[in-house]
Amino acid sequence: MSMHLHHPSLSLNGKKRGKVKFRNAEEAKKARELDASWKELQKKWEVDADEKRRSRALKAPALTYKLTTPPGRTTTHNIPSHVTAGGSTSTVHKVYTGTEVIGIAVMHKSCLQPVFSQQEAQDSARMRR
Repeated sequence: MSMHLHHPSLSLNGKKRGKVKFRNAEEAKKARELDASWKELQKKWEVDADEKRRSRALKAPALTYKLTTPPGRTTTHNIPSHVTAGGSTSTVHKVYTGTEVIGIAVMHKSCLQPVFSQQEAQDSARMRR
């Protein structure tokens, strides 16, 4: 309900990374050289990360779902469900009749609280904000 309040580490999408910025042109040049040398080293040893990822994904077995009994289950008879007389849930519905709450007080910005008595209403009106 309030995902916008959580830290990015709790998100399933991960942290969004922006463009890499360097202090000066010399550091940017050094980073480009290191990246180029790393790619050359990978080519030398015939390691292509994207190709490895693709081949690993293609080797994985396809997911199949079946609505049958699992292979390890040995139960040969059906266990009947427990049936209670008169239904399984109560038929009493909780409905607010409007006789207890006399109003709603705004404590701070959008913090709304129910007011049950005249004294609570006066207290919330006198409260420092």
